[in-house]
Amino acid sequence: MRKSLFRKYLGLTSLIIGICFLFFMIVMITLVSKQWNDEKRDALSKSAVTISTAAASNTTYDEEKDVYVIGNPVMRSLINIYATTNDCDIFLTDLSGARLFGNYFKSGTDPQDPVPADLVAAASIGTLATQTTLGGAYDRSYYLVATPIVTEEGGAQKTLGIVFCATSSAPLMQYWFRALKMFIGAGASTFLIAFCLIWFFSYRMVMPLRQMSAAAHSFGTGDFSRRIPVESNDEIGELAEALNNMATSLSDSEGTRRNFVANVSHELKTPMTTIAGFIDGILDGTIPQSEQTKYLRVVSEEVKRLSRLVRSMLDLSRIDAGELKLNPSEFDLSETILSTVLTFEKSIEEKGLDIRGLDTLAPTKTYGDADLCHQVIYNLVENAVKFTNEGGYIEFSTEDLPDETRATIRNSGLGIEPEEIGMIFERFYKTDKSRSKDKNGMGLGLYIVKTIIRLHGGEIRARSEKGEYTEFSFNLPKKPDRELVKEQTSLNIQDAEYKE
Repeated sequence: MRKSLFRKYLGLTSLIIGICFLFFMIVMITLVSKQWNDEKRDALSKSAVTISTAAASNTTYDEEKDVYVIGNPVMRSLINIYATTNDCDIFLTDLSGARLFGNYFKSGTDPQDPVPADLVAAASIGTLATQTTLGGAYDRSYYLVATPIVTEEGGAQKTLGIVFCATSSAPLMQYWFRALKMFIGAGASTFLIAFCLIWFFSYRMVMPLRQMSAAAHSFGTGDFSRRIPVESNDEIGELAEALNNMATSLSDSEGTRRNFVANVSHELKTPMTTIAGFIDGILDGTIPQSEQTKYLRVVSEEVKRLSRLVRSMLDLSRIDAGELKLNPSEFDLSETILSTVLTFEKSIEEKGLDIRGLDTLAPTKTYGDADLCHQVIYNLVENAVKFTNEGGYIEFSTEDLPDETRATIRNSGLGIEPEEIGMIFERFYKTDKSRSKDKNGMGLGLYIVKTIIRLHGGEIRARSEKGEYTEFSFNLPKKPDRELVKEQTSLNIQDAEYKE
């Protein structure tokens, strides 16, 4: 079963908190146990040292038996007091481990077995602290502190016996378990509160991601109407905003694509229907032989129209693939304008257009791809002829500037709305009012023009006065930087955005 991000985050965070609490509990219990041991050792050590000192001061020498006699009634009373006060067993032994006397307040026993020799040997060197059963004398482990009884004889120290103070380690275990229960209770309560808070914040954190997932699923099915609410300024908010922007862009692209497919279908269907109808009419004799030449010319025009459509589609494909490359050379821009205008001679005569400026064009040398620049001028002239009013004018001019060459094409007509000037160079864009005469265009011509100019390192601008004129002006560098040309030979679509 798929594990959601919410469950993963909740489980991981809870695990981390649990591990941290367990580590904290172990450290605290260890520190508490160490503190208890240190306090108990210090208390037993003080008692052992006090009794050891008192025993050394109250030791007498029995000359008849040639032995030291440790203890007297005062010593016994002192041992009883310390044993009851510290809740422990206190007893004295000689160096052989034999028990001399003591008070077994804690254990309540009076063992007679000697203390193991290894403990006596270790204690005779210095203070000893350990846990032991004293060779089985105790039924459980006891915490033991031992200190030697030392006296001076002839200027030298002599160990007479050992003071042992022992107490059961059971209170430590009880104390440890009480502390453990306390930590577990506090930890369980804290973990429960932390779990609820983590669940709440994890749910709120993951909710936008779930909304994004649902929105992305809708986008995948072609529904771009769904939007994600942006409720924060963090990375998740930025991602939600980016997805909303992507949805808007995809929606626009989808609308453009559908319009594009519809336009292409219309563009292909109309000339093909015309061509098929006239060819069939010639073949079956419906069109008389005297009229065949006329209709073959119509067929020829429709074939040229199809050719232009295919060429625009190929150019668009090359642009998208980054394969539109420059083959730069020096050429005459004025000559390119003249040759291009001649190809529209028939359309110009049919509309009675006044062509201005051709007679004053001077040779204008520039540097660039002659074929691509011809396509730029062709598209601009085609638009000018198409949208110039009957009996209007088209005016051409060039400028030979120090670092660049500029060409301007102006035509009379309805003009372009001011709010549409900035959008006419976008791909597939067609105005609905002032450009409504372009019923068969697909909105690719000016986009291709802008891309070619930008590829040369130049710039194109459009100006229009509503009901008066429309003017396109572009400039081409005369001697572009060779490295710039080299970098621009592979088109970057993002760099082809129109700049006012």
